[in-house]
Amino acid sequence: MLSSLLVGIVALLQAYFLIVEMFLWETPKVRRAFGFTEEFAKQTASLAKNQGLYNGFLSAGLIWGLYADSFSFKVFFLICVLIAGLYGAATANRRILFAQALPALIALVSLRGA
Repeated sequence: MLSSLLVGIVALLQAYFLIVEMFLWETPKVRRAFGFTEEFAKQTASLAKNQGLYNGFLSAGLIWGLYADSFSFKVFFLICVLIAGLYGAATANRRILFAQALPALIALVSLRGA
């Protein structure tokens, strides 16, 4: 039960990232949160939308894993989220380590006891 809750939280985080990157990227609130200008947001909007789409696929995979009660789907997609979070933390912003990689790692570890 706990592991399913944690996998669900990671899925919801990925869906949230999809919404931010695909639909809210150029809003003042998101620009302030990420610390970039209106011009930069416009220049990078298509890249953010692409990135958001991938986060949506990760969310969908985790939701499918929960729905199908598939251990292998959950593990595969949590590892994908973990790798994406580690790469993002190393190349873009260290906060990604805590917002994406750490929740995925915690959920992944929780599956060992499930």
